[in-house]
Amino acid sequence: MPKEDDSASDYSDNESSHSDEEEDIEDYKKGGYHPVNIGDRFDNGRYIVLRKLGWGHFSTVWLTLDTLTDSHVALKIVKAANRYTDSALEEIKLLECVKKTNPESKGWQHVAQLLNHFWHQGPNGKHACMTFEVLGESLLSLMKRYNYKGIPQHIVKRIAKQVLEGLDYLHRECGIVHTDLKPENVLVWIPNIEDYLKTDTADILKEINAAPPNIERRRSSTASWKDGVADVDSISKSKKKRLKKKMKKKNEAIQQNNEDEDELEDTLGNLKINTQWNNSNTSTVIPSCTLDITTIGSEKELDNIVVKIADLGNACWMDGEYTHVIQTRQYRSPEVIVGAKWTNEADMWSVACMIFELLTGEFLFDPRAGSKYNKDDDHLAQILELMRTVPKLLTTGGEYSRDFFDRSGKLKHIKKLRYRRLRDVLHDTFLVPPEDADAASVFLLPMLEMDMSKRASAQQMLKSPWLQETT
Repeated sequence: MPKEDDSASDYSDNESSHSDEEEDIEDYKKGGYHPVNIGDRFDNGRYIVLRKLGWGHFSTVWLTLDTLTDSHVALKIVKAANRYTDSALEEIKLLECVKKTNPESKGWQHVAQLLNHFWHQGPNGKHACMTFEVLGESLLSLMKRYNYKGIPQHIVKRIAKQVLEGLDYLHRECGIVHTDLKPENVLVWIPNIEDYLKTDTADILKEINAAPPNIERRRSSTASWKDGVADVDSISKSKKKRLKKKMKKKNEAIQQNNEDEDELEDTLGNLKINTQWNNSNTSTVIPSCTLDITTIGSEKELDNIVVKIADLGNACWMDGEYTHVIQTRQYRSPEVIVGAKWTNEADMWSVACMIFELLTGEFLFDPRAGSKYNKDDDHLAQILELMRTVPKLLTTGGEYSRDFFDRSGKLKHIKKLRYRRLRDVLHDTFLVPPEDADAASVFLLPMLEMDMSKRASAQQMLKSPWLQETT
């Protein structure tokens, strides 16, 4: 049976999403997060940290000032363990492809753009760092604003069109499958954001510039830690002398003695972490603060909303053959559940689930385990209740198909199904007016085709009449 896994993979991150909880301080260790203070500098002093935007299980994201361009960017700092840096390097390749393939394409502007990438050596290891354009809240935050009762239909249509344009660009022009489309991974672009940020962060920048540089800021400005032992008052003079001698020796002959270098970096790293957390006098990490579009303008601006697909941490090239588990549970396509081969059509299933959620405020499929069946069984049952028929590819063609289906193509573990039509779900459960329910159903169903070879593409969906009244 496939493993019970409700996440997309081991690398997905929510680039700049706010959470009521923050990352675990215990993850600031070897191979883990890089400790960051407001005012720290990265990439030889180019980027100054001003605020924390968010975090994921594999990185933290910070609002920084790019002193080279005098503009604000989002800095993503990935954990240092090899499996995270390897994934980050693959993500960078995908993002570079997105950036360079066709900037003139309409969909290009609806995918978050990588601006720069570099390495940063810290006390917990070597971290892959990426900078992105600064974006606002996610569609999940937008749903919260409407109390999970559904976003107005005309706004959803505008969002859907832009997401499909971005996805069409990823699929047709870049040859990339996103694999984790959901409201958290679509972010709102904020017009005139730089004017807002310059005003909003002016006081923070003044405080940073007025404060004397501390050990972390000097250390963050270079990957070599040449100023390593300065201002560490908590150690004895004799030990400080020994550390200075070791540092001098290191600078004269880098990497001639790896054991000595590792010992030195371990010592300095522990001192820096202790100094950071003790000086800030916190038992918790720095709280996140996302950019809310309502702080910048009125909600009328939502009528002209612009969104961008973000987080290619799980993305892959379309030319491969894949059967591994992808997609966050509620947006997972049936071919993935049964362990069949999948490709970019899986993204289309996720888009349909997401648009339904934007319209209603609730998941289209939200499986739960029972005493005699697991989440995958219930997920397939919920899909069959809506779609009624299941292609042979799913009942026999997946690695786990025989775990779910008998020889006649019926589910093994759940016998009683309550069949329903999508338009009835929209009308009866969510009180969508009949005409709107019919139109939305006609729009969504081609993306929910059980046979992925018949599932509509992003290019085809962009011709849908349901989208034509959007601008």
